[in-house]
Amino acid sequence: MLSRGVAQAARVREEHGKLAVLAALTGIGAGLGSIVFRWLIKTFTQLFSGHADYAGAGHAANPHVSWLGPFFVLLAPVVGGLLYGPLVDRFAKEARGHGVPEVMLAVARRGGRINANVAVVKSLASALTIGSGGSVGREGPIVQIGSALGSTLGRLAKVTEGRMRLLVACGAAGGIAATFNAPLAGVFFAMELILRDFAIESFGAVVLSSVAASVIGRAAFGNAAFLNLPSFHVEHVAQYGLFALLGIAAGCAGIGFTRALYWIEDACDWAWRGPEWLRPAAGGLLLGVVLLALPEMYGVGYPVLENAAEGRYAAGFLLLLLVGKIIATSLTIGIGGSGGVFAPSLFIGAMLGSAYGIGIQQLLPGTAGAVGAYALVGMGAVFAGSARAPITAVVILFELTGEYSIILPLMLAVVTATLVSKLLSQDTVYTLKLRRRGIDLDAAAPGAPLGSRRVDEVMEELPYPLPAGTTLSAAALLLSHSEHGSLPVLDADDRYVGTVTARAVAEALAETPDGRAGAPATAGDLAELPPRLRSDMPLSAALHALVSAPGTGLPVLDADRGAPVGWITHQSALRALHPVAGAATS
Repeated sequence: MLSRGVAQAARVREEHGKLAVLAALTGIGAGLGSIVFRWLIKTFTQLFSGHADYAGAGHAANPHVSWLGPFFVLLAPVVGGLLYGPLVDRFAKEARGHGVPEVMLAVARRGGRINANVAVVKSLASALTIGSGGSVGREGPIVQIGSALGSTLGRLAKVTEGRMRLLVACGAAGGIAATFNAPLAGVFFAMELILRDFAIESFGAVVLSSVAASVIGRAAFGNAAFLNLPSFHVEHVAQYGLFALLGIAAGCAGIGFTRALYWIEDACDWAWRGPEWLRPAAGGLLLGVVLLALPEMYGVGYPVLENAAEGRYAAGFLLLLLVGKIIATSLTIGIGGSGGVFAPSLFIGAMLGSAYGIGIQQLLPGTAGAVGAYALVGMGAVFAGSARAPITAVVILFELTGEYSIILPLMLAVVTATLVSKLLSQDTVYTLKLRRRGIDLDAAAPGAPLGSRRVDEVMEELPYPLPAGTTLSAAALLLSHSEHGSLPVLDADDRYVGTVTARAVAEALAETPDGRAGAPATAGDLAELPPRLRSDMPLSAALHALVSAPGTGLPVLDADRGAPVGWITHQSALRALHPVAGAATS
């Protein structure tokens, strides 16, 4: 028995060691991929525009075709579309668009499997899109590139499906970390948006990948902050109220950007009747007109964003740039371009924040503070409003700018924008793309054996509830004889107040001296409210809640009265399969 335990422990250590090596290799691959990807963008931008970043060049001519003057922007998206359109259509259709939803789908429904050729096709297609004037960002492509590398490495190493999903997230984290010099943001992006959980083992592997990728990225790009902005400070306590109002406006702007993105994509789908490989070139004519009118929309647009944060534009022009970016980005995606929506959301937020700051300065000159502070906060808040990833929004803005001085107003505006976004829309800029295809990441996968069940169909009988006044010693006795690690607790009026776990009672008895003032003395003192599961809920939603359950199960509450009527565990859900299995074999 002892030798068997030792062997099992050795296998666990071996598996953890293997995962650590694979996570580090994924990070290294993502870091190297980010170097190649950024070089491709720089090369194609120089080739198509004759400038390192045409967004800040005004209506300058391309020196390669100087005789065209500023009108070369009418042709650049067309030529780019003729190159990446057939490439995407022939080799990897999933490389079209902004990429992150495809990675989320691969993790949630496809066991982390992503075609290996996506990394190559996405790199080329996105670099061609951005270099030829497409008004999109780098984060979607690098997430998909890194994730494809992680998935490929997982297949070569023959890892389990769970490990494959984790390696996909490692690739996403490494890509973000290396591209933006933002290792923490890479970790939280992967955990909050790709994996959508914060398990300890997952966190460790993702951190390792992000660190490995950051080392590679910093060796190539240096250790400076990605954006160069002046230092900002909160100068008056009343500004916090102004930042909260900006958060409300940013939440609305994030939802507006999401709606416009898919509305224009639908319009492009409706209007185009030709072959898909030709669609980017044909639509490139429309994009060229937008670029001729507003050359600031060319490519990612970071120089324009920095100018706005430094207060170099008038409020009216800032609002024009905001609307122009929404149109240009939506059109780029709608015609079949390849690129991310993170950078556009930052751009929109900077324009909104700067315009808002200028307006506040005119209304409240003694209170408003620096315009740039509102631009910076607006960047994070609009991203939070569109992606609904508040932790990522706060961390990534801090790492992109190196500005910690306005972390409190940033947190306030980001949370406000997230709440407003949740009130206005069920979906984010990423999940809406999947829902439009009939895919709900929070629902059970089609055809899953338990996918169509409700909680009340599989729940067990409710364990004997503890009165809130039960002493800890009595609660310990009842919990020791119960097959569950927790029991429901009712107050004197038989109202449900939560559950008490065996762990909480044991810790209280072991660590709290008898008779100490304020020490827990009854089950009611230790009761906590776990996730609320209703009897009419889909089973898939309940199983997600069970993952973080404090005991081995959760009470099921009546849909109308909120009283506990049953108990659900993973075992009770699996027992519901027996009738199905029996029917299948009969």
